[in-house]
Amino acid sequence: MNAPVVTDCFDLEYFFELSPDLLCISGYDGYFKKINSAVATTLGYTKDELFAKPIDSFIHLDDRLVTAHKRNLIIKNTPLLNFENRYMTKSGEIVWLNWTSVPIEREKVVFAIAKDITYRKRLEEYKRISILLNSSQKNESVSEYSPADQLFLSQFEALVRRYTGKIGVSIHMLSGEMAISERQLFRRIKTIMGITPNQYVRIIRLQLAMEAIGTGKYRTVSEISHAAGFETPSYFSKLFKEIYCQNVGDLL
Repeated sequence: MNAPVVTDCFDLEYFFELSPDLLCISGYDGYFKKINSAVATTLGYTKDELFAKPIDSFIHLDDRLVTAHKRNLIIKNTPLLNFENRYMTKSGEIVWLNWTSVPIEREKVVFAIAKDITYRKRLEEYKRISILLNSSQKNESVSEYSPADQLFLSQFEALVRRYTGKIGVSIHMLSGEMAISERQLFRRIKTIMGITPNQYVRIIRLQLAMEAIGTGKYRTVSEISHAAGFETPSYFSKLFKEIYCQNVGDLL
């Protein structure tokens, strides 16, 4: 029996729109020509907004040069595999994407698919900070992130973010929200990250601080400290300097 042949263009459009990955067709002129809804949803722009500007305008400033180099290779008929770069969402957040792109010389376009690897990148950064915070126990092993681990950490992070800026948030309260005991919470995070839940909360708040700085909406260290959920600007500044080796005030 012969395999069925797809002849209805609607079927292809339906597949294109249903994909959870970011699918796009871009021109050699550096503009999007066709994108699926995942692109607009991930970046926070409408499709019309994404079509109206060069793709470079959505890329993180620090990644534009290397991205332009890779694009030139594609135009010279070299496929791109597993290239990672950062895009900026409409709200100012950083999104990490992993691209595979294939040029179609005849049509002067590039077919590309990207996976959102932002949370994986964030966990890698969290692990780096956890090692710094836990430097007195460098020999302690830290597990790799299984899908179950990532889901657990994601749920815990979402909870911490939800209560950022609220008074009286404790590990006891967070463990209750996750329907596990404090001991279970401690053991799970210690096994995955090699640090305590309180240390992990500080890491999440440092990430919140970096996101707040990136928005450009805050002008003082005190404002950033409060936005990230730290009780005192002095402690926040000290911790920020230890982790990032620069004064937070220099970034404002």
